[in-house]
Amino acid sequence: MSDVRVVLVDDEPLLRQSLAMIIGAEPGLAVAGEACDGVEAIDVARETAPDVVLMDVRMPRLDGIEATRGICRLPELAHTRVLVLSMFDLDEYIFHALRAGASGFLLKDSRPDELLDAIRRTYAGESLFAPSILARLVERYVGGEPAAEAPRVDRLTAREAEVLTLIGQGLSNDEIAGRLLIAVKTVKSHVSHLLSKLPARDRAQLVIAAYDSGLVKPAPRRG
Repeated sequence: MSDVRVVLVDDEPLLRQSLAMIIGAEPGLAVAGEACDGVEAIDVARETAPDVVLMDVRMPRLDGIEATRGICRLPELAHTRVLVLSMFDLDEYIFHALRAGASGFLLKDSRPDELLDAIRRTYAGESLFAPSILARLVERYVGGEPAAEAPRVDRLTAREAEVLTLIGQGLSNDEIAGRLLIAVKTVKSHVSHLLSKLPARDRAQLVIAAYDSGLVKPAPRRG
């Protein structure tokens, strides 16, 4: 199998160097390029077509959220996934990163083994959040930033729409299988079809799609 190719984006050279050393020493991973700001990140991603981009949030010229949005909108980078790194564990940062197309969010003070695991999981299309936590996060902020385009749920079968609704409600594959009385393998097959039809990069984007399409409604806000 070929290495998972990673692009590093941060405005601090020493941090990029440290990340490059950690990733370069790990079997199966390789550094494909580096960028010091969001503008350069998009250019480097175009040139290298990486599997994963490690993206800082606060950078000059163009921040990590907008750079993520730019990368995720490029058809030629449809396979590229973005893992956002930040010093700040703020729900609003996390949601805006997900809305922009990021597949995950990790703190910069995470241990090297956590970073390497996050890169592999992001590449595999897994979510770095528990399904219920991800759903609550999206529900809290959905509506504050409108979707660029509503997901075409009319392309889905009735069963696929049902599975998408349950994903949006925060159920795991095992829980969905129990609710619908089907095999977990069948749920995974439906999830794969949803990722292809909507299209979405990963489960995090499916949760957002469930809300944007109206299949799942945010709870009424108090106050």
